Amino acid sequence: MTPKKYLILFAITVFSTVGDLFLKKGMNQAEIISLVHPWVLLYALANPWIIFGVLILCCFFAAYISSLSWADLTYVMPATAFGYVLTALTSAVFLHEHVSASRWTGVLLISMAVGFVTRGPAKTVPPPEISVEAE
Repeated sequence: MTPKKYLILFAITVFSTVGDLFLKKGMNQAEIISLVHPWVLLYALANPWIIFGVLILCCFFAAYISSLSWADLTYVMPATAFGYVLTALTSAVFLHEHVSASRWTGVLLISMAVGFVTRGPAKTVPPPEISVEAE
């Protein structure tokens, strides 16, 4: 893996976390959205925090599809799972959410599993074809 590829994986993690954080901050300022009153959703979409969140999540998506062009999905998803740690930390610090001990345990387990997955190759190489020549 090249430094550029590590940077893309890092960008996926950060953009996902920050984008979700901004969306939640914006939704904390909005009314509860229901399908009975869909215009509330349109009102929520005008919130600057939600607009910034969507723009940052667009950057996440660009980095994500870029990574899928050179790595397997089974590598990219676990390799970027550190976002769960960042999401829990930023939610606790910036949104003042209570993160229970069981959630922190889950975050710890995910982090440990990421270590196992990232040790393997980023891209699965298919085995070479065996040609049988007729005699």
